[in-house]
Amino acid sequence: MKPKVAVAISGGIDSLITASILKEKYKNIVGLHFITGYEPASFQTSELTDVLIEKNNPIVSISDLPVTHPITHIKNQLDIPIRLLDCRHYFQKTVVDYFVQRYRNGLTPNPCMICNPLIKFGVIFDIARQTGASYFATGHYARIIKKKDNLYLLQKGSDALKDQSYFLALLPKEVLPFVRFPLGTMTKQQVLEMAELKKLTPVSKKESQDVCFIQDNDYATFITNQDKISTSHGPITDLTGHQLGIHNGLHKFTIGQRRGINCPAGEPYYVLRIDIKQNRLIVGSKKDLYKSSLTIKNINWFIPKPESHLNVFVKIRYRHEAAEATLVPQKNNSVMIHFKKPQMAITPGQGAVCYVNNEVIAGGWIEK
Repeated sequence: MKPKVAVAISGGIDSLITASILKEKYKNIVGLHFITGYEPASFQTSELTDVLIEKNNPIVSISDLPVTHPITHIKNQLDIPIRLLDCRHYFQKTVVDYFVQRYRNGLTPNPCMICNPLIKFGVIFDIARQTGASYFATGHYARIIKKKDNLYLLQKGSDALKDQSYFLALLPKEVLPFVRFPLGTMTKQQVLEMAELKKLTPVSKKESQDVCFIQDNDYATFITNQDKISTSHGPITDLTGHQLGIHNGLHKFTIGQRRGINCPAGEPYYVLRIDIKQNRLIVGSKKDLYKSSLTIKNINWFIPKPESHLNVFVKIRYRHEAAEATLVPQKNNSVMIHFKKPQMAITPGQGAVCYVNNEVIAGGWIEK
């Protein structure tokens, strides 16, 4: 019998409750647990087979879940089949290498916004559909709504503190009719209470907002280790070009950063710009970080592209409170954003997401 729903199983509480909810509704479900190569050692296994989901598809291999794998704890609790997907090569190539290269180019990337469309809702979604599943589900705190003319839109989750619609803003809109987010109408506290009531226990406590392949948020060390290169020192200057000190690697800094500049002054310096060509770190005061506009490129539209300006709210990073702005479409696949009030630390390379009410209408990358 073909499964009605395929559920991405990470080992955490959110995907565990997602699968539990869907099993009650659909009965026939299958779990998909994918590995990236950056999990704890116990989550990786040498027992993977070389069986591919398609013989001509070298991206992901799929196999039965080894009996010694920690995810068997989830399998046994829910009494569902779980398949193991090996994404290590593809994850390294599309997410990790991208992340490192963008940092080396003076940008501040958001790996989750790349992983979601390419991995979870890319190759994993495709595998789910190839198994015969009608729907693919994850434990994201977001909602999908159907509007007139069969238009599906991504919407904020009910829990404002856990809403993950920002991370999903680059999903292909074509997948939305086939995606389910059971936690979209729940709060994190309700999820925890449901787990306790059902006596369900996860095997991982790591929150999904963490960058999964970097330990202790030590980006600089990770990038250095990935590149296997020596640190390149260079000048730290103010906006006028006056040298204030020496930095020990531009990859250790991002826009708005205060820590690590080490230039004594009457008031703290903040990173304003990263000049890769001259290997220069440009710093200034906090007030210099505020800007009134930005350009978003490579726009992913969930609505038809507007012909004129549109009033929106824009998030320029995950923990940023969406700010009121005007969106002005450009001739190419980009838009100009003009904020009603200047925003702090607009960072090239980060994702920018545009909302109308609670609905995501577009997302893309901050260019400048």
